[in-house]
Amino acid sequence: MSKINISLILGLMFVFVACNDDPISPSNGNTTNSNANSNASLMGNADTRSNGSIVTLGTVQAVSEGNLSLREVASRMEMPRLQGGDRNLFIVHTVPTYGVNYCMDYSYDLRAQYWVAFRWDKSNSVKNTTRTDAWSADPLIPTAYQTDYSDHSGNGYTRGHMVASEDRVNSVAANQQTFYYSNMHPQSYDFNTDGIWWHIENKVLRNVFNQDGFRDTLYVVKGGTIDPGNYTMVNKLPVPKYFFMAVLCKKNSNPSLGGYKAIGFWMEHKSNTDTNYKSYAVSIDKLEQLTGFDFFCNLPDELEEKIESSLVTNLW
Repeated sequence: MSKINISLILGLMFVFVACNDDPISPSNGNTTNSNANSNASLMGNADTRSNGSIVTLGTVQAVSEGNLSLREVASRMEMPRLQGGDRNLFIVHTVPTYGVNYCMDYSYDLRAQYWVAFRWDKSNSVKNTTRTDAWSADPLIPTAYQTDYSDHSGNGYTRGHMVASEDRVNSVAANQQTFYYSNMHPQSYDFNTDGIWWHIENKVLRNVFNQDGFRDTLYVVKGGTIDPGNYTMVNKLPVPKYFFMAVLCKKNSNPSLGGYKAIGFWMEHKSNTDTNYKSYAVSIDKLEQLTGFDFFCNLPDELEEKIESSLVTNLW
């Protein structure tokens, strides 16, 4: 068991931070209900709290700064189905003011995340700070599996945020956590800086989709491919051949499909300054085929199937 030194006071603060409840209750692990592929089905019946220690819940190893329910976090709508197993770690980063900041599924063997997941809503889409540049190793990861500056230095790539700095400017603590090296993948300059990845992040996600008139809640998953055959190794780090985003939008005023709509993006990792983001749009079903991940697995299955098979680009 790995123990992180965190003050008792900070831990108690997290107990009382409320997470925004999802409008549909996730599965409790009962495989006979309509949500049998939810993350709760992987985590057994125990609800062990982390408090900075790595804990085991069913087949999942998990860790968080605070004392919140890891089962409840894994059951949030933005979460893909977890990898589980003793070589992967479900990491939940939290901050006192906003509770869950973002989560990731992390591979010990590759020292890289499979994906990061977070949400935007009216409460956390505020700007209270600026970029901190607080580059550091992720303190929730055992030292043997951390990455640091030396892994990313001189490899010919930029340090590509998955949760972008500008995605989390609601507090200094939230922004600092985006600079953990665990949140990075090596990215080509003209892909990450003024490239297609940057364009979708900045011009589309933040300035079109994450607006009160467009969403009540936006659930976002980002990542790069680190499955066999879909990455190369540089400086002992995997460099993804493809990057992806999965986006689920909840708008209560839209009765279609329970108020939900979803879109995926799939991009080859290369210099690319294209700005036509719809050229890279795919359904979530297609993105699942390409990545092998089960996105938004906590939706009831009958609703999940309809939402993920549908892609109407003029709604985006």
